[in-house]
Amino acid sequence: MIFDRIFALFSKDLAIDLGTANSLVYIKGAGVVLREPSVVAIRKDSRSLLKAGAEAHLMVGKTPGNINVVRPLKDGVIADFDMTEIMLRHFIVKAHNGRGFVRPRVIIGVPSGVTEVEKRAVVDAALQAGAREAYVIEESLAAAIGAGLSVFMPSGNMIVDIGGGTTEIAVISLGGIVISRSIRIAGDEMDDAIMQYAKRVHNVIIGLATAENVKKTIGSALCSDPEMSMKIKGRDMVTGLPKAVQVSSGEIEQALQGPLAEIIEGVKQTLEKTPPELAADIIDKGIILSGGGSLIEGTDLILQEITGISVTRAEDPLTCVVRGAGVALEDFRKYKRLLTSSSRVG
Repeated sequence: MIFDRIFALFSKDLAIDLGTANSLVYIKGAGVVLREPSVVAIRKDSRSLLKAGAEAHLMVGKTPGNINVVRPLKDGVIADFDMTEIMLRHFIVKAHNGRGFVRPRVIIGVPSGVTEVEKRAVVDAALQAGAREAYVIEESLAAAIGAGLSVFMPSGNMIVDIGGGTTEIAVISLGGIVISRSIRIAGDEMDDAIMQYAKRVHNVIIGLATAENVKKTIGSALCSDPEMSMKIKGRDMVTGLPKAVQVSSGEIEQALQGPLAEIIEGVKQTLEKTPPELAADIIDKGIILSGGGSLIEGTDLILQEITGISVTRAEDPLTCVVRGAGVALEDFRKYKRLLTSSSRVG
């Protein structure tokens, strides 16, 4: 215990939302200090780090043969352990402004559907990246805490967190998840749907970065201005030459219907399995949306229309998970029972 207190004096403990698309870092006492894409660029011959985060993201689809750009996480879980460790180490050092640090305590958000083996992989990656202790918290719980919900009360709260790789749907009461659903349909599938739409309708192949930009700029589930448009550039499927076309918000609404329908179906199935007393609470309190996918225009309105339950977007939905994990970091004793235990090093 005395060593824990000594470590705490010199280390800056961290909470991390290790997302498929973006990673965010919260430092105890300082708040959210880093928000960067979950991307690393490596040299193929040595597998050594070239760039990470925002700088690596700028290289997507533009690299020569000797450089590989990797997203180490897929569908919310680690797909490449070594690259995840490298990326985590980079983010931890960057969060500390590049200075040396005493091994911090780290809390990381993970999807509710992950296996114990996958949780172990996240913990091990954090320990190898320099943590003295590593814990995981389910993203649904973290998002609910970050959205300001009273998770320890004997009352039902429903949170829908639409991230990059997964959508986390959960009903929470008395500090635990009563029922949950983790579906691997989220922001990545929306990007893919836009890419497929561009190929099918406009005969143009666009890159992932372009599709993501379209989603953020004119993406809509229920658009207020179907004629709003933007120019996209790619490669003509027929001639193979560069091509630019104009796409409208109404078209992107059509493109996103498939992924959004699956997310809404996941919410309906979760509601159908919710105990009656908690369902009554949800009717009174409504559904809370968080995550980057919730920023798509009209997502709240279409979900409300289909379920008949009021839907509210959380304040700053992009940071709900990391802020919730940060709350657990700040009041570790109170929230420790919500965390999966760690191993220690050193």
